[in-house]
Amino acid sequence: MTATQSPNPEDDPAHQQNFLVLIVYQCWLRIGWIFKTESIIMPAVLDVIAGPAWLRGFLPVLNRFGQSVPILLASDRVRNARLKRRVLIGSTVVMGCSFLFLSAVWVYTEGQRSWFLPTIFLVVYGVFFTATGINRLALNTLTGKLVRTTRRGQLALYGTVFGAGIAVICAYWLLHLWLSESRATPYLSRFDLVFAFTGTTFLMAAVFAMALRERPDEFQPKRRSGRQLVAASFKSILADRNFLLLAITAGLFGMSLTLFPHYQRLGRDRFELSMTALIPWVLAQNIGAAAFSVPSGWIADRLGTRIVMRWMLFAMAIPPVLAIVLAQFPDLGWGWFTAVFCLLGLTPVTMRFFNYYTLEIVGRDQHPQFLSTMSLAMALPPMLLGIPIGWLAGKISFEFVFVLVTGCILLAWILTFFLIEPRHQNRTTSKTG
Repeated sequence: MTATQSPNPEDDPAHQQNFLVLIVYQCWLRIGWIFKTESIIMPAVLDVIAGPAWLRGFLPVLNRFGQSVPILLASDRVRNARLKRRVLIGSTVVMGCSFLFLSAVWVYTEGQRSWFLPTIFLVVYGVFFTATGINRLALNTLTGKLVRTTRRGQLALYGTVFGAGIAVICAYWLLHLWLSESRATPYLSRFDLVFAFTGTTFLMAAVFAMALRERPDEFQPKRRSGRQLVAASFKSILADRNFLLLAITAGLFGMSLTLFPHYQRLGRDRFELSMTALIPWVLAQNIGAAAFSVPSGWIADRLGTRIVMRWMLFAMAIPPVLAIVLAQFPDLGWGWFTAVFCLLGLTPVTMRFFNYYTLEIVGRDQHPQFLSTMSLAMALPPMLLGIPIGWLAGKISFEFVFVLVTGCILLAWILTFFLIEPRHQNRTTSKTG
């Protein structure tokens, strides 16, 4: 499968403006995201209002469900939309309003444990990630439409580095004011302000997205039922050996997401730390994302996306192993546990390059369908196994599930050696054609 020819985005005189707007947009998202990291802040909030490990297992389930099934069902609507930026703006507004609502709920309940607070939290969390899934589908589709292939690495680099730099400064300053320093009173943390700030930054991102200049699409409309969309998704996976292999690789990588809620609990329990311990972990994860974006964007633009996916997947096998090793040494390991979260910064960068690889192997009119199919492939393992992994972590041990998931990640790394390099294939096609 190779991409069909489409107009060069740089032929549009608005290209440079769009490139800069997309960078600023991603910066605002990054600033908000650091205050709601699903590996640190959100599971810590759930620990405060609930507690059991199996309940934390709902977080990756809702996260990946929201970023797979709804976007698969919405893929035709995004494709048919003449202006994709409208979908981007609308979904970003919903993301912002979700956190403003959580802030209001936290003020009303004062963060005290109750039977309904975890339910409200998880429902809003699910709504947020449903909007996030559609948002990322729209953003990736816009990237394929407005940014040429060899500049997408730069977009990922600038958006992550600048956004993470500002986000780290904001988090360092504000989280010290908002998180409780007492291990005995974590409920005194001002999560209402954390949520309010997050929601506000997402709304600011929506405002800047209005500056995108986009030519209307004139694709022949597709209108398919949910059943037809699911069938088309599986058909697209099975129809091409390379995409099938990519989907399996993405699914194995998706297993890493089942561990996200448990890293912070492992560290806080084994090292007996307060909520303020979350701050260096949050900073490290975002600094890691920015640091890994620098070489990955440069390499992807010059050597191809496949090689970036390969070394990232190998590196993704390190955090779970490092976490359980450090946890065995309570007196020494806590000082190095921050390195685990630095390496977890690889996760969003790796997911981005899975999407970029997908953009390269199909034509632009097929981008929404194949991106949504890729998201579904990545989401199925955490959707199906997120709660069982959480239960096993609490019932057996963190070590057992961390080793199990490490094996899945290493298998994903091996499979990348069997993927094609689409840029080499495109060059061969152009020479022979």
